Amino acid sequence: MDIQTDQITQLLRKQIEKFDASVDVAEVGEIVEVGDGVARVSGLENVMSSELVALPNGVFGMALNLEEENIGMVLFGESSLVKEGDLAKRTERIVEVPVGEPMLGRIVNPLGHPVDGKGEIHTEETLPVERKALGVLQRQPVKEPLQTGLKSIDSMTPIGRGQRELIIGDRQSGKTAIAVDTIINQQYTHKTDTPVFCVYVAIGQKASTVSRVVNELEKTGAMEYTTIVAANASDAAAMQYIAPYAGASMGEYFRDNGKHALIIYDDLTKQAQAYRQMSLLLRRPPGREAFPGDVFYLHSRLLERASKLSDDLGGGSLTALPIIETQEGDVSAYIPTNVISITDGQIFLETNLFNSGIRPAVDVGISVSRVGGNAQIKAMKSIAGMLRLDLAQFRELEAFAKFGSDMDKTTMAQLARGRAMVEVLKQDQYVPMSIENQIAIIYAGSEGLLDDLPLEKISEFEAGLLQYLETNLSTALAVIRDTGQLSDEAGVQLKKAIEEFKIGFIA
Repeated sequence: MDIQTDQITQLLRKQIEKFDASVDVAEVGEIVEVGDGVARVSGLENVMSSELVALPNGVFGMALNLEEENIGMVLFGESSLVKEGDLAKRTERIVEVPVGEPMLGRIVNPLGHPVDGKGEIHTEETLPVERKALGVLQRQPVKEPLQTGLKSIDSMTPIGRGQRELIIGDRQSGKTAIAVDTIINQQYTHKTDTPVFCVYVAIGQKASTVSRVVNELEKTGAMEYTTIVAANASDAAAMQYIAPYAGASMGEYFRDNGKHALIIYDDLTKQAQAYRQMSLLLRRPPGREAFPGDVFYLHSRLLERASKLSDDLGGGSLTALPIIETQEGDVSAYIPTNVISITDGQIFLETNLFNSGIRPAVDVGISVSRVGGNAQIKAMKSIAGMLRLDLAQFRELEAFAKFGSDMDKTTMAQLARGRAMVEVLKQDQYVPMSIENQIAIIYAGSEGLLDDLPLEKISEFEAGLLQYLETNLSTALAVIRDTGQLSDEAGVQLKKAIEEFKIGFIA
């Protein structure tokens, strides 16, 4: 064994000039095995966990398994560019990414390199991709709302700045649409003193899908305050693994400077699968569903980084909206249950609702926000307090009504109200609504002013009503927006204006 070690040392000494004659042998190793995006390196005695390792042809690796004989690392790039016998050199740097305002409006890979063809990004600061989450004493309760612009979410499953709200559902059920709408809606915050900067992390998606999202954000002007971190399906598993952490560091820059940020991980199912692939290739023991035992830690240490900082630390926030894809609505699978238990609530999207035209397809019964209600503005709380219960009762009643024809007047009225509210909560994609407009139309529905309208006319009524209110009641709506409260006087004014418009609409 000693003779073999001595031979390797001599070999390294001969080849070391390729790097730097002054480098210690302990800082250079030799690749003994490579393939499928992972490599094993002998030597590198002092290498740190998550350290960046330089390899030939501009390829980098990250040290993950620190074993007695050698280290196992994952490669950021093509494994075909690296072969056995090549040298590996320590960089003495933990993997880090550039952060700061110059990153806004750009599309970057998980290492922070631009991939949008707009030239280099000049930033002065970098942060490690893996950072320890702050403790309880550095935080404060979630108390400021983060509006998504979606009626069904802002009214029933509200999100606060610093919260972690999971978006979960089968594929093609509108998960990304909710995330993109939320980003677009933050343009309202950029007209105030507390703007929200956005980071969208695309993990394991087709490049064409990411391109569509970017086009939509550019069309609405939302790219000005958004950074896209793209680890496409064609990228190495290691890139998909670190993408969410890199995005979190970019968002933490704003949080740590007293600003507000929103990060979307789309989606963490693919990150878990990339991590499983890497772990099995590195010979880490598999457990349930072949995921390694630390897959819970993979997501918990990521999502714990979202927080609302204490006033002493500037009061900034990082809000996380992770996305998880289910199979046939099975929320009891391994990864969905993991992430549900880490987050502060979930928005569950049901395929049957989506296919029947109810979009966003939020399932009221299983969706919940555990802290956002504390951040919800009082005006919305006062009119939407019973909305969730009413809709849940309506769903049960509707299923029951299919079996019988004879119903009393109260039941008929409850069904009419429920159907009207379902229509009110429908919303087109990429058209988020300001909070005062949401309050106006939900108020109209909850007060029973839409019960006697034909269902197919409700969306037309809503569009006309909002135009009418903007012309005739803009001051009262501005007061609701600025104070966050719906006073008795404003309620009377609003009801009167809705009734006046309704007379004209029916006529």
